[in-house]
Amino acid sequence: MKRLLNRLLPKSWRSNVTTIPVIRLHGTIMAGGSQFRPALSLATTAGLIEKAFAFDAPAVAISINSPGGSPVQSRLIFKRIRDLAREKNRKVLVFVEDVAASGGYMIALAGDEIIADPSSIVGSIGVVSSSFGFPELLKKIGVERRVHTAGKNKAVLDPFQPEKKADVERLKSLQLEIHETFIDMVRQRRGAKLSDDPDLFTGLFWTGKKGLELGLVDSLGDMREVLKQRYGSKTRLKLISAPRGLLSRVGSFGTRGRNIPDMAAAATTGLIDAAEERALWSRFGL
Repeated sequence: MKRLLNRLLPKSWRSNVTTIPVIRLHGTIMAGGSQFRPALSLATTAGLIEKAFAFDAPAVAISINSPGGSPVQSRLIFKRIRDLAREKNRKVLVFVEDVAASGGYMIALAGDEIIADPSSIVGSIGVVSSSFGFPELLKKIGVERRVHTAGKNKAVLDPFQPEKKADVERLKSLQLEIHETFIDMVRQRRGAKLSDDPDLFTGLFWTGKKGLELGLVDSLGDMREVLKQRYGSKTRLKLISAPRGLLSRVGSFGTRGRNIPDMAAAATTGLIDAAEERALWSRFGL
């Protein structure tokens, strides 16, 4: 009778089946994003994270595939995961797919364990800022750049003016502070597991296999195999997905009610976001 009742229950309720909630954090990390290029941020991931930790499960599994992006959003996502892990007393297992680099690796630090594929890319513990300069182009096409500010530093690093040494030094000072925060997080989370390789915090990145030697990851493997080894062959993986709200459904009905300039601006923003995202991924040969 008991066996019959057990079969009638949903799989996640059966006593001999362990269900592990899975979150997929895939993409570049930045505040905002657009409908053309959705991005990872606390705003887009908080609901998924909280839903996963609401499960009565021994662990939460997180799949990461990100080349990085905003250090602020990366740290906010990391902190939300760690806060809930402590609050719910859950173990966090992070699985790296193609890449967990820069901000992607910062989020991976939220795992009690980091498991990577031997060919995954991990690391890139550094800070980068990039832009373009166009002052000579303006001269060639006969355009004069006019900037008026209240505050002598309001036009720092203006791409249409010649680069100034003081501006670059200021930027590098900010980068060093952010880099130190990142390094402190790595040391705190990885501790004695880290090797003493002098290149560890220089922004270099490595395969998952080398990352294991350096102490950046704990083991090699894939999610399904590892979870079934840990929690039994009948372990079930439950992918946590965001509910589609009313506003998102209304927005998908088409372009009705939107004017052409708004649509053009959105498309332009999407192209710029796509170019920035492509540049991030291409750094790792992806």
